[in-house]
Amino acid sequence: MKSVLRSLAATCFALMLLVGISVSSANAATVEVKLGTDGGMLAFEPSSITINAGDKVKFVNNKLAPHNAVFDGHDELSHPDLAFAPGESWEKTFATAGSYDFYCEPHRGAGMVGTVVVK
Repeated sequence: MKSVLRSLAATCFALMLLVGISVSSANAATVEVKLGTDGGMLAFEPSSITINAGDKVKFVNNKLAPHNAVFDGHDELSHPDLAFAPGESWEKTFATAGSYDFYCEPHRGAGMVGTVVVK
């Protein structure tokens, strides 16, 4: 009887763990950042976003290419390749809380900078 109860308890624990992992993955969000505003300005739109740890940011080339997104001190988050085609995109997952500043290399001097805040 004890072995049956232990097996049942172990199965319940494994099931709860699996459900917990599935729920946390399902709750991850993807936030879009446009590279170049709809109005044709050299800026990220939006330029500042706040997300939760585990969420993704999808960078989408919009106007006045070429663009990229480079994160100071975070090569793993940077996308140094230039996007030329409208709609070209890539995603980055932010796993750790903090504030991450980024910029477009060709347009940094024009003020094309942004921040991702991860809670």
